Amino acid sequence: MKMTTQRRHLVKEFNHFITCYMCKGYLIKPTTVTECLHTFCKSCIVQHFEDSNECPKCGIQVHETNPLEMLRLDNTLEEIIFKLVPGLREKEQQQEIEFWKKNKSKENCDDDGPLCKKVKVADENSDVGDGDYHRGDPQIAICLDCLRNNGQLGENIVKGLMKKFIRCSTRVTVGTIKKFLSLKLKLPSSYELDVLCNGEIMGKDHTMEFIYMTRWRLRAENVYPMVLEYRPRIDFG
Repeated sequence: MKMTTQRRHLVKEFNHFITCYMCKGYLIKPTTVTECLHTFCKSCIVQHFEDSNECPKCGIQVHETNPLEMLRLDNTLEEIIFKLVPGLREKEQQQEIEFWKKNKSKENCDDDGPLCKKVKVADENSDVGDGDYHRGDPQIAICLDCLRNNGQLGENIVKGLMKKFIRCSTRVTVGTIKKFLSLKLKLPSSYELDVLCNGEIMGKDHTMEFIYMTRWRLRAENVYPMVLEYRPRIDFG
């Protein structure tokens, strides 16, 4: 019986996928332009957008006035790169610490300043844990509308939110949005909510970024912020 041998791949074979088009180095804090899905180092693309609102790789206009709104950090790609390139994570962390030590000022980075604290925490405790609550994640604006055109039982209990616009992490899931709505609307435990985008019911594990990329932005008439609709459903289980 023939044994198949696994082929070993060199890191340089993947360089096309894990290097930045602008600086030619490995992607650090890889950040994707949502309009064209090209990815760059965060510092590279942010600096580029100070002078231009076009993607540096394909030339598409990203946003008429504020292209930074159309950037999303790719945490998964970052982890892949750190696993592929030995020592890269530690090297970047050390360079960041040295940068802030060298450039600290009384205004924003004294010995106990917020920026220095942030670097120290990242260095001493790389696993931030649940206490972070995604505050450092890319944010997305959402409009939560109550859907009232299906005549289902229970519509008289489910009211519209007084403040229907929220801003949250792109990693927030539909399940979390449901819990938020249930608390705000003070729903009985027998009531469930369906959350819809473009008339399609979204799964509880779908993240806001996934919905935006695969449901919302594909329709040309859709504008920012993303609109999610909710409607009541009595759980007889």
